[in-house]
Amino acid sequence: MKQLKPETRNQNDESMTNARMIEVRPRAAFDLEDRTAKFGEAIIALARNVPVGPVTSSLVSQLVRAATSIGANYLEADDADSKKDFRFKIGLCRREARETKHWLRMIVAAEPQLNDHARTLWKEAKELNLIFGAIRRRAEEKH
Repeated sequence: MKQLKPETRNQNDESMTNARMIEVRPRAAFDLEDRTAKFGEAIIALARNVPVGPVTSSLVSQLVRAATSIGANYLEADDADSKKDFRFKIGLCRREARETKHWLRMIVAAEPQLNDHARTLWKEAKELNLIFGAIRRRAEEKH
C-alpha cells in the first residue's frame, strides 16, 4: 500500500515541510542488499573465530572473499547498464554463494568445533545460491 507524506529537508524538523509529496513504500520483506551485507558480516564474525594456522589462513581468506563478494556483485547487478550485464552479475552472485558453501565445508573440515555456526551460514549460502539462480533464470526467460 502506497502512502504519501510531505517531503522534509530534515526528518527532525517538520516545520521545513516542502509542498511536494513523496511516495513512501513499505520496506520489502526481503531486501537482498541488506541480506547479503548481513551474510558477509556474519562470515567475517565466523572468520574471526577461526584459529590461525597454516591450513586455516588460506581457507579463511578464500571464504571471506567469496562470501563478501556476493553482496558487492549484487550491488553491481542492481546498477547494471544492460540486461546482459545484469544476468552476468547475478550469475557471479550465484557462483560466489556456491563457492562460499565449499569454503565453509573446508573450514569445518579443518576446525570441526565450528560446525554448528558454519552450518547456519552454509544454509544461508545455499538459499542465496537458489535465489540468485531463480533471478537469473527469470531474467533469461524475459530475454
